[in-house]
Amino acid sequence: MTAPRGGGSVAFDNIGALVTNDPALGQGRLGQRAQSALLAVDGRVAWVGAAGRLPQGGADSLVDVGGRAVVPGFVDSHTHLVFAGDRSREFAARLAGAAYKAGGILSTVSATRAAPDDVLDANVARLVTEATKSGTTTLECKSGYGLTIHDEERSLRIAARQTEETTFLGAHTVPAEFAGRADDYVALVCSAMLDACAPHARWVDVFCEAGAFDADQAAEVLRAGAGRSLVGRVHANQLGPGPGVQLAVEAGAASADHCTFLTGADLDALSAGTTVATLLPGAEFSTRSPYADGRRLIDAGATVALASDCNPGTSYTTSMPWCIAMATREMGMTVDEAVWAATRGGARGLRRDDIGHLGIGARADLVVLDAPSHLYLAYRPGVHLVAGVWRRGQMAWSSDAGRFGPPPST
Repeated sequence: MTAPRGGGSVAFDNIGALVTNDPALGQGRLGQRAQSALLAVDGRVAWVGAAGRLPQGGADSLVDVGGRAVVPGFVDSHTHLVFAGDRSREFAARLAGAAYKAGGILSTVSATRAAPDDVLDANVARLVTEATKSGTTTLECKSGYGLTIHDEERSLRIAARQTEETTFLGAHTVPAEFAGRADDYVALVCSAMLDACAPHARWVDVFCEAGAFDADQAAEVLRAGAGRSLVGRVHANQLGPGPGVQLAVEAGAASADHCTFLTGADLDALSAGTTVATLLPGAEFSTRSPYADGRRLIDAGATVALASDCNPGTSYTTSMPWCIAMATREMGMTVDEAVWAATRGGARGLRRDDIGHLGIGARADLVVLDAPSHLYLAYRPGVHLVAGVWRRGQMAWSSDAGRFGPPPST
């Protein structure tokens, strides 16, 4: 394989199996094609066709995929990367039977407040690099471990330097200094804190859950965010049945995230509305909770996304391939459904049409797998199958400096 070395166009040839997520380009919802080629010009997909039949004129650089599978770059639409500290002992305690409670967030808040900017920035860079190596080409990142005006604002500034989508999550939990005064804290979030943070964010999020914020408080946060042109997202129905999903749909939020405990009414609301149900298998794994029922959501007609929920307390992973494997084993999803949810589903949750697929005009974000098919993402769980990652048509990471032999077939 010859790696691209700059220029305005790059061609990918000898693709054994291509997932485009565009039914107009191939079979089924994934738009699958065999023996294909793809041309990217100025960071966008310009042509998709048969292997060995690239348009006349070629490209500035050529990538011979060597018969490997290619999928769209993963879109991780829910992460918490700006933090300091370690909660491995808490994780081990849960594995030994301790229950998860939302208040565990406060230990990370203390560590994050005490950390200087360069420490937080370095941690985000480390996690972004880790995610890229696993095939993630778009990341959403939330604040939420500062919970003061200063610390929330700096968290978003740090996130915006290294991730594409930033979310204000001042309403993550009630900080210790506001214990017993949740309404006073919500008032701060909805006024001075939002004023400081809104310029650095596209989204506003709220943890609507027992032990965090109730429906009225969450609705107030979403309204205040909307007043500053921030679109809503909601941490909903993670720890038990509650009002979060209904609130998200009624508020026109882009996503309701977790969706672990759903009533029939919640399911109907998600199926009838535009709010994406973002499922986070890493959180269920870490908290020993029941897994969200992806099968039920999909069969009802809801749009489903998968995301890592990378955070230090309840889902310390950046691996979207691992999330795909877990979704097929624990959430009742097929491999095709899980791959779509981790790519185009995540894009839908971010209200993006330019990512999550490889249709004509899409951003040329793609992953070369060291495998003959996307099915291997679940078939070989825990094995690092990402051989190369391109973002906007430029190589973001490669496992072997661009020298590939034939892909493994067994």
